[in-house]
Amino acid sequence: MSATMIKEFRLPDLGEGLTESEIVAWKVAVGDTVTLNQIIAEVETAKAVVELPSPFAGVVAALHEQPGTVVEVGKPIVSFEIDDDGSGGSDGAGADGTAAKREPNLVGYGAVLEASGRPARRARSFAAPATASQPAPAAPVRAEPVAPVRATEPVDPKPAETGPASSAPGERPRSTPPVRKLAKDLGVDLEAVTGTGERGLITRDDVLNFVGGGDLPAEEELAGAAQSVGAPSIGRVLAGGERETRTPIKGVRKFTAAAMVASAFTAPHVTEFLTVDVTPTMELLARLKASRAFAGYKLTPLTLVSKAVLIALRNHPTLNARWDEANQEIVQFNYVNLGIAAATPRGLTVPNIKDADRLSLMEISSALTELTDTARAGKTSPEALSGGTISITNIGVFGIDAGTPILNPGEAAILALGAVRKMPWEYQDEVALRQVMTLSLSFDHRLVDGEQGSRFLQDLGAMLADPGMVLAMV
Repeated sequence: MSATMIKEFRLPDLGEGLTESEIVAWKVAVGDTVTLNQIIAEVETAKAVVELPSPFAGVVAALHEQPGTVVEVGKPIVSFEIDDDGSGGSDGAGADGTAAKREPNLVGYGAVLEASGRPARRARSFAAPATASQPAPAAPVRAEPVAPVRATEPVDPKPAETGPASSAPGERPRSTPPVRKLAKDLGVDLEAVTGTGERGLITRDDVLNFVGGGDLPAEEELAGAAQSVGAPSIGRVLAGGERETRTPIKGVRKFTAAAMVASAFTAPHVTEFLTVDVTPTMELLARLKASRAFAGYKLTPLTLVSKAVLIALRNHPTLNARWDEANQEIVQFNYVNLGIAAATPRGLTVPNIKDADRLSLMEISSALTELTDTARAGKTSPEALSGGTISITNIGVFGIDAGTPILNPGEAAILALGAVRKMPWEYQDEVALRQVMTLSLSFDHRLVDGEQGSRFLQDLGAMLADPGMVLAMV
C-alpha cells in the first residue's frame, strides 16, 4: 500500500494581477476523487466567473473556504490527499514542509508554500468592552440603523466548553475583511456574534443570521439607543421591513466602478451626436435575413454597425489608439479588438472580438452571438475582457435614443447606438415616415481632434444611410 501526502492548492492569480476572488460554488466535496485539471470550483474575479481546474489528481481532503467567501490570492482553498510518489501533480510544499519544485501543469498556482501548516495568528489586544462606569462613546447622528448597545456584564474569561471555538479575551473576533465590512454596514457588533466557521471564524452567514433575529438584543434596548439619537428603532425597522438594502461592492461591479472613475477623471471626454436615416440599412438587414447564405446567422443592427465601424476605422485610425502616459507615447493599433458592452446579472462587462477587422460579416455575426451568450452566462474569460481597442454599446435595446458613454480605459473612442425609431423625416424633398437612429460618439480629446471624430462619425452615418457607400470607402 503506497503512502499518501496532503497537498494544499492556493488560489492562483487568474489574470492581470487580480488580488482576490470569491468562491461561487464548489464542484467537488470532501472525499471525492478528482483527476488532473478536473473542474473543482467556480470563482468570481473582478472581471468574470472562472472555472478553476485541479492541479492534482487525488482525493479531496478538505475545503478551506465556503461559497460566498472572498479569498486573497495565495491563500489555501482546498487540500488533496495524493500518492507520495508525486504522480498526483506538484505544487506548494511537501509533507515535510520543504518547498517542492513547481511543475507548470497549470497556470497560476500562487505562491509556493514554504512551511507546513497555517501561519499562527498573533493575538491583537483591544480595549475591554465598556461597562456601566465607562460608557461607550455616543454613536454619530445619522439616518442609519444604530449599532446595537452591548450588555454591561463583564466578560467571562473562561472559554466555552462546548460549541465552536471562540476568540480569547481581549482579542478581536476572528473574521475576514469582507465580513467585518458587512457587519459594519449592518450595525452589528462582532463580539456578540458566535462564529460557526473553522476555529470560531465568523462567517457572512453568521452575521446575516444575527441580523435576522437569532441573536438580536432586546427591542427595548435598541429602541432606547435609537431614541437617544433621534433615529428609528432597528427592531421596528426589521420587524416592518428593511428601509435600506446594502449590497457589498465586489466582483465585476467593483472592477467596473474603478475603471469608469479612472477613465472619467483621466481622459478628457468629448461626445458628438449624429441622427441618421437608417431605412436603407434596415432594408438591407431584412434582405440578408431572408438570404439562404445567412441562414442560421443572427443578424441585428449591431451586426451591420459593427462592420461599418471597422470599415470607417481604415480611414480614421486615430480612433483606434491608446494614450501611454508612462512613456509619453501614442500607441497606434494596426488591428482592431472590437469591444461590445454587455449587461450581465453581475454587472457591466466589455468583452472584445479579437482581430475583428479581419472578419467577414458572417464571422462577426457568429462572434457577437458567442460573445453575448458567454457574457450573460458569466463565463467570459479574463483574456476576452482585456486588450480592447475601441468599443460599442447598444443602448437602443433599452429604448434609449442617445447618451454620453464613458470610454473603456485604454481606448480612444466608444460608440453608443440609439434605438431605431419610425419618425417623420425629410426624404427626397418630402416628409416621409423613416427609420431613424442616433449615434453618440465619445472620444479622448488628447488623441482625437474634433475634426477627426466628426469625420469618422460622418463617414459611419453615410454608410448606414446608404450601404452602397461602402464601395467608395474600401
